[in-house]
Amino acid sequence: MAAAQTSRPAVPENDRFDGIDLLSLGNTQATPFYAYSANAIRQRIAGLQHALAGMDAAVCFAVKANPTLAILQLMAEAGVGADIVSCGELRRSLRAGIPASRIVFSGVGKSDAEIAEALEAGVGRFNVESADELEALQRIAHQRDVIARAAVRINPDVDARTHGKISTGKAENKFGVSIDEARQWFADAGRRGNVRLDGLHMHIGSQILELEPMRQALRRLAAFWRELSEDGHRIDSIDVGGGLGVVYRKGHDRPVELQGYVQAIKEALAGFEGRVILEPGRYLVAEAGVLLTRVIRVKGNDKRRFLVVDAAMNDLLRPSLYDAWHDIEKVASGEGRAQVSVAYDIVGPVCETGDTLATARMLPPCAAGDLLAIRGAGAYGASMSSTYNSRPLIAEVLVDDGRYALIRRGQSFEEMVAGEQAATSWRAL
Repeated sequence: MAAAQTSRPAVPENDRFDGIDLLSLGNTQATPFYAYSANAIRQRIAGLQHALAGMDAAVCFAVKANPTLAILQLMAEAGVGADIVSCGELRRSLRAGIPASRIVFSGVGKSDAEIAEALEAGVGRFNVESADELEALQRIAHQRDVIARAAVRINPDVDARTHGKISTGKAENKFGVSIDEARQWFADAGRRGNVRLDGLHMHIGSQILELEPMRQALRRLAAFWRELSEDGHRIDSIDVGGGLGVVYRKGHDRPVELQGYVQAIKEALAGFEGRVILEPGRYLVAEAGVLLTRVIRVKGNDKRRFLVVDAAMNDLLRPSLYDAWHDIEKVASGEGRAQVSVAYDIVGPVCETGDTLATARMLPPCAAGDLLAIRGAGAYGASMSSTYNSRPLIAEVLVDDGRYALIRRGQSFEEMVAGEQAATSWRAL
């Protein structure tokens, strides 16, 4: 087993989570569960809005990052719109109070039914990603005698220098179209009487920690906008995407400075008189969330020491899917904090070797029943969870100035299997 090492306490003194002691919060209900800080989200929104002051800019939260209704209600209260990729996300956004006019519909695989529903709802804009989708939008809008406002998502062929599975702006990625193809769309715009193609859109990836790829993509986007303007095409909106990185590993991750990012947008789009749209997701919610989990047992061999916890890859997929790092802390009372650390592999109960949340993490000695906090879990945590191994979806809690509210109760077994039935009604084809 790994030898113990001296280290600072894993949990800061007087550890608080939006006014609530994490240990007390962990005792409010059965683990694992997600908890989000309302004030941390509000502060991120306010900081971004402040940086954009003086610009005609709209912030549209990428709903896929965290679609829980209470989180979307925080967005609505702050005047934030929604960037959606399905009609499920459309319905969630509308139910949370986000006006359809502040919703943009992105995604490479919009079905005819989804396009029709979004047109019926009156979404503000479609970000179109293929010629086939553009023709479908024209056909469906014509059938309904409405005008659809659309932006072409260009693929600027820029390496965002992020994980390959969250890179979206390179030529080999499935997203968007080339500038050459987009140029032809505008040239042919007159034959699509029910689509007003008056916007540009790009998004080169997620968890971007360097400004230069963003600058490069913005320059290509801006050059195309100027070309279109010179050719007489009116561009009313430019969606610069999202992708701002956050701190998953304290002392290691260094996110792009917000003012520098906004300044890069202003410089690239100098002279643009339309609306600039930003679609942050992770940036607004990731660091506001924590996944609380308990140690089930400690086991080891002559090479490794394992903490088996009650959270698993079906609850938080990112470590298994992306080899993603999340800071993990033992939550303890002030009196119970140890001054030594031990190397643990933190694993879940799912029957997969990939069900590993962290490897060789230094923590104070742990025992069954101890509470751990997995940080940076507010984005792509609950939203990517599943019921693999027949493990019901876990609860979510919102914390706000020393009080908390259950915003999604844990799924029961009966709820998990409610759509299933025995094969008793057979049909021949």
